[in-house]
Amino acid sequence: MPVPVSDTGILDVLDRVPDPRARRGVRHRLAVILSIALAAVCAGARSFTAVAEWVHDAPADALERLGVEGRPPSESTIRRTLGRVDAAVLDQAIGVWAWLRSRVVDGRRVIAVDGKTLRGAKDAAGHLTHLLAALDQHSGVVLGQVEVGAKTNEIPLIVDLLDMLDLTDVVVTADALHCQRATAEHIVGRGGHYVFTVKDNQPQLRKRLKVLPWNDIPVSSTISGRGHGRRERRTIKATEVDAGLGFPHATQVLQVRRTVTRKSRKSVEVVYLITSMPMTAAAPAQVAAWIRGHWGIENRLHWVRDVTFDEDRSTVRTGNAPQVMATIRNTAVGILRLAGHTSIAAALRHHSRDPHRPIELLHTI
Repeated sequence: MPVPVSDTGILDVLDRVPDPRARRGVRHRLAVILSIALAAVCAGARSFTAVAEWVHDAPADALERLGVEGRPPSESTIRRTLGRVDAAVLDQAIGVWAWLRSRVVDGRRVIAVDGKTLRGAKDAAGHLTHLLAALDQHSGVVLGQVEVGAKTNEIPLIVDLLDMLDLTDVVVTADALHCQRATAEHIVGRGGHYVFTVKDNQPQLRKRLKVLPWNDIPVSSTISGRGHGRRERRTIKATEVDAGLGFPHATQVLQVRRTVTRKSRKSVEVVYLITSMPMTAAAPAQVAAWIRGHWGIENRLHWVRDVTFDEDRSTVRTGNAPQVMATIRNTAVGILRLAGHTSIAAALRHHSRDPHRPIELLHTI
C-alpha cells in the first residue's frame, strides 16, 4: 500500500513503513532497525554482520538519536526483520522522498532506467535476484526500484517502475532492450518522452534507420576528448522523421559515430538513437548527452554497488532482504550525493571514522 511522504527527512519516511511483525514481543521498532541499517551502510557496512558490529560499537548517546533504547538489536534480529519488510513499499516510500529531494535542471528531469543482477543472492530454487532501477541523471539519486521475477524479464516490469513516477515532461532513457512500442506508448501516454538506443533486437527498425540518407545529412555536432592513452571523437547527425518510420511517436533519429584511436589503431562504432523529442524541443547534442548520461548509470550506481559495497559477493538471501539491502545501498548513495559528496568511497571512509557522523547525516538530509 502507498506510504504518504511529504518533503521531510529520511528518518520520518522510514517511520512510516509498515512493520510486518506482530506487535507482541517487538523490542525495537521497524523504523529503528531501518535507520540503524542505513546509518551503518553510510559508514561502509556491507553485510548484516557489519551492521550489527557498527551498532554495537556506537555510543549510546548517538544511538538514542536513532530511537535505540537499551541494548541495540542483534544481528539475527536485524536479519530476520529486514527479510520480512515489504520491499516494494519501502522502495516506493523512499522513491517519493528522493523525487522531492532531487533537483530539476532547466525545467526538465531526465531518468535513466537500467537493470542489475545481484549475483550472490539466490532464492531456494537457485534463481538470482534481478532489480530494475530508475536513476535521476542529474543528481545520481535512485527514484525507484522493482524486482524482476525469475519467470519474467525487464520489459513488462518497466511499466510498473515508471508508474511510480510522475512522467509529465520527463525524459526516460533506456537501452536497446526497452526499445519497445508498448513502452514508448506508455511513456508518451503519461506525458513524458523517451530516448531509446536501437540495436538488433529491433531488426526492421534498425534497418530503416541505417538506410536513411545519412550521407546527405550534415553533422550536427562533434565532441572530442582525450584520456587513458586514447583519443575519442563523436560525430552526431540527426534528422526529423514522420509516422512512416513505424515506431510510435518517433520524431527524431540520431546517428552517433564514435571513433576511438588508441596507439595508432582506430575503431569505429555507429549507434542509432530514436526519440519522441522534436528538434525544436531538444537539439541533437542534448539528446546525445542524455544517452551518455544513461550509460553513466554503470559508473554512478552499478559500479558503486559492485565495487564500493561489494554487492555481487553479498550472500544476503533471506526473504526480501536482498532487495531491501539493495534499496538501503541505493538510499545511502543518494543521501551522500545530496549531501555534496562526489566520491562515495571517500564519503564512506569519512562517515566510518565517527559514528555520530552518519547519524547526523540522516537527521539533516
